[in-house]
Amino acid sequence: MYAYISSIWSYRYFWFSLVQNDLRQRYRGSVLGMGWSLLHPIAMTVILCVVFGSIFQQDYRFFGPFLLAGMAVWNFLTQSIIVGCNSFFMAEAYIRQQPIPMAIYPLRTVLGLGFHFLIGMGLVVALSLWFLGWPGIVPILSIIPSMMLVFLFSWSLSCIFGLATVYFRDTRHLSEVGLQILFYLTPVMYPPSVLEGRRLGILLKFNPISPFLELIRDPLIYQKLPSIETFGVAFALTLIAMVVAYSALKASEKRIIFHL
Repeated sequence: MYAYISSIWSYRYFWFSLVQNDLRQRYRGSVLGMGWSLLHPIAMTVILCVVFGSIFQQDYRFFGPFLLAGMAVWNFLTQSIIVGCNSFFMAEAYIRQQPIPMAIYPLRTVLGLGFHFLIGMGLVVALSLWFLGWPGIVPILSIIPSMMLVFLFSWSLSCIFGLATVYFRDTRHLSEVGLQILFYLTPVMYPPSVLEGRRLGILLKFNPISPFLELIRDPLIYQKLPSIETFGVAFALTLIAMVVAYSALKASEKRIIFHL
């Protein structure tokens, strides 16, 4: 796997230029440009905070950063899956021209989405510091490895679902339906405590998204270090996803062109 990642790094100027071009194309002709990356999460947080904050009787100073952090992580992970489903089809012209590591094309997708994720996380940090105060240097620094795990997990999922779509074109549609169901079983818009003592609360323990939400929320919202158990589960999920993605890519890289 190390040699494979090294080969991806050797093409860094190629995939970096692809990401730059994607961002230019997205905001070309827009008045606000990248300002939409700030406006959209702010608007959604205000609306959802007003509605669900009153339903769950939450203080907006806590619920605002809580909700924004959940939406930032959820959107990044799920968009990596949904957009990643078409990552190889979007790069068909490049794949036909030159045999390079296929993981580059899902990486292109995840890096583009990661740009907006970083903007969202910047807003989360700003809001949490404004409303909740300084959590301490150690909890803040723990966000760095946490975000690396979120990124690697998203990249791996993008590879897996991108390959699945190549061989089974309905993968994206099934993913959208499945993620819509998973959304309501994930504590994005509500605190996990709401489901404590209920049957649905058991599902949170088996939800693969929950550990990554905790990694981001614990230091910023609850102002504490994530538990070793949370780090361990998130690391294990990321490692499994990476191994599956690497194995699937190595097994199908030479044949993928015949299915595009």
